[in-house]
Amino acid sequence: AHVGYYLIGNGLRKLEKAAGLRFTVAAALRRAGGGSPLALYLGSILLLTLAATAVIVAKAHADGVGGWLLLSLALLALIATSQLALSMVNWWATLIATPRPLPRMDFSDGIPLESRSLVVVPTMLFSRPAIDSLTEALEVCFLANRDDNLSFCLLTDFGDAKFETLPADQALLDRARENIEQLNAKYGHSNGDNFLLRHRPRRWNAQEGAWMGYERKRGKLAELNAHLRGGGAGAFSLMVGDSNGISEVRYVITLDTDTILPRDAARQFVATMAHPLNRAQYDAGRRRVCAGYGILQPRVAVSVPGAEASRYELLCGGEAGIDPYTRSVSDVYQDLFGEGSFIGKGIYDVDAFERVLSGRLPENRILSHDLLEGCYARAGLLSDVQLYEACPPRYSDDVSRRQRWIRGDWQVASWLLPSTPGARDTATGKISRERNPLSPLSRWKLFDNLRRSLVSPALTAFLLTGWLALPSAWFWTGAALFILLMPALSGFVLALARKPDDVLLRQHLSATLRSASQHFLHGALMLCFLPYEAGVTLDAIVRTHWRVLVSHRRLLEWRPSGQTQGGSDEGVYRCYRSMWIAPALAIATAAALIADHPLALAAAAPILLLWLASPAIAHWISRPIARRPTHLSHEQIVFLGSLARKIWLFFETTVGPEDHWLPPDNVQERPVAAVAHRTSPTNIGLSLLANLAAHDFGYIPAGQLLERCRQTLQTMAALERYQGHFYNWYDTQTLKPLPPNYISTVDSGNLAGHLLTLRPGLTALLDAPILAARVFPGIRDTYRILRETAGSASVTPLLQFEQDLESACQCAPDSLM
Repeated sequence: AHVGYYLIGNGLRKLEKAAGLRFTVAAALRRAGGGSPLALYLGSILLLTLAATAVIVAKAHADGVGGWLLLSLALLALIATSQLALSMVNWWATLIATPRPLPRMDFSDGIPLESRSLVVVPTMLFSRPAIDSLTEALEVCFLANRDDNLSFCLLTDFGDAKFETLPADQALLDRARENIEQLNAKYGHSNGDNFLLRHRPRRWNAQEGAWMGYERKRGKLAELNAHLRGGGAGAFSLMVGDSNGISEVRYVITLDTDTILPRDAARQFVATMAHPLNRAQYDAGRRRVCAGYGILQPRVAVSVPGAEASRYELLCGGEAGIDPYTRSVSDVYQDLFGEGSFIGKGIYDVDAFERVLSGRLPENRILSHDLLEGCYARAGLLSDVQLYEACPPRYSDDVSRRQRWIRGDWQVASWLLPSTPGARDTATGKISRERNPLSPLSRWKLFDNLRRSLVSPALTAFLLTGWLALPSAWFWTGAALFILLMPALSGFVLALARKPDDVLLRQHLSATLRSASQHFLHGALMLCFLPYEAGVTLDAIVRTHWRVLVSHRRLLEWRPSGQTQGGSDEGVYRCYRSMWIAPALAIATAAALIADHPLALAAAAPILLLWLASPAIAHWISRPIARRPTHLSHEQIVFLGSLARKIWLFFETTVGPEDHWLPPDNVQERPVAAVAHRTSPTNIGLSLLANLAAHDFGYIPAGQLLERCRQTLQTMAALERYQGHFYNWYDTQTLKPLPPNYISTVDSGNLAGHLLTLRPGLTALLDAPILAARVFPGIRDTYRILRETAGSASVTPLLQFEQDLESACQCAPDSLM
């Protein structure tokens, strides 16, 4: 029913056949591979894994290894090399596959009523500062995504407790209510409130032995969905904000507490979700979405680190690769299979989501529910829309988070079996089972999570086995390094060969080496923390199996990231105490090698030293980078003063009546002198701030500052604008907009920031002294410029004047009235 079905959808091949298209051999082979992409993808991974494993087993067999030792080594190599194979196949796929962005509606004029949406942030209430931070972040999301048919909601509950209510609960609720009401009063809306608060009370969980929010985040969203469709009575103990029209919400955008929603990203989410080719199609037999998408997952990147970021944050900020949890920088699954992986931050169709998942999953069992929900509701990847979230500042925070993910992955391992657990039967109390409805691709995603969690234990055991039980210790060390560093090395070689034509060779080499060094540093850190992460992984796996098979308790144990990140600096002693397994294993291995295999010690020593120092390294990379104080010499101060005066000379010379006090975009000196009589909002803002800076440096008095700003602002008031916005380019002599007329949000934002900076600078003149000490250094810098450009006859008096100025600068008080 939509033309796109035949142009970019599943009907494309029908159109090609009807048109009698003929393809080249390469195109035909590519299309043949596209007919069974999963088999080709998994087959390539399996082939590479078996080939790498065969090389390792052949080497061990040639060294005389056999029996159970050879079988164990083969199993360890199979797991370890699978990571190398997966990384290489994913890398090749991104080079070969053609990106296929999802079609999108044109919602540039706003989200229509039939696509009304709600942005929700599921979170917990812990403290008043945290609540203030949450509401401030919600306000920022609103300001970047204002739309009449888009609302914003905090979906909250309290942390686990031994009692249903705690003394501090009411104060936290009052704070949250007050903040939401203030936001609604600040941003009034004729169609209802822009901001909502929905708070759930604690419920008794007999299996967990605690009062807690029902099913944590999964329960929050389920009860919100019921609330949106007129049900869920009594699920929320506090509801703030006008609920008129909430039943018309079609899509929900769910974010984490540290997720940044960029400008107009919500509109892009909804526009893509609403496209006919993307609408979810329900398979009644399998009870899941079989075509289209019930969920869309955008790309998630690490936000810009702050001024006091740790080395670990800076390192993770540039990380690239496939990570189905923290970020989706690769489009492999979307490009090859037309599906993505849901990681808990995205948009879903309320009706499709509820139809597939309502009452479907067992209680007190699902911890990592996001990927599972994406498998049932079929998630797609919005590769051209991006969200941002903060990276954990400390290595220990990141490892703690990954341990929770590993526990969650192993708790849903049952969904790899032919039958899966379902909802609990209210009559018998037993968990029902149903035939596994998941697709082969979905099962592979679940299996891949389990496989990846075993890589660090397998690689650690692989190294220990090679050093302690096998000859040729250098080979086993090299094999482990090859597995860890080969993806980075391949990327480096390809990047080195792809030099852009418009980039100098030395610039290309510098940029490539800088990027490669970061990737190799990632590999080095993986090697350094290998035994510790192996211990953390095995602990998570053992805990999960005990809880699932024996105790049936603490399956929903989850410590929010906000409670683990930050805090006081971890000392080296504390790091060694928590990461003791790595240095202990290093010392024990070194002792065993000295006793039985002294020749192997040389091959193992560099890695063992890394393991021994890994807690100290973790402490070092987790500490905020201290800013070094700047100490400028007299010569540097003189140089910078002269440079600043030269810069002001540009504005002083070019910004005048000829250009209506607007700054020209540039001045050309060669091959002929010329002035570009055009300007932009960014140029105008910089010119106004240059006036202020010139006054601060003592180059112009306050009267001249005010006069120059007045002239420029008067001209700005006379410029032609579009709905109050300045066009991006004007002729500075005719004051006419230069075609094509357009508005730039970048330039408009720059001008707004410059004006916000200019205002306090001008109001500060009211309390500033008429003649300040900075006047003397300003005159000194001016005369230095004159001296550089003066003839030989004028140098002597200028030098004498400069000496007098130096004396005046040294003797001048801080302020003169």
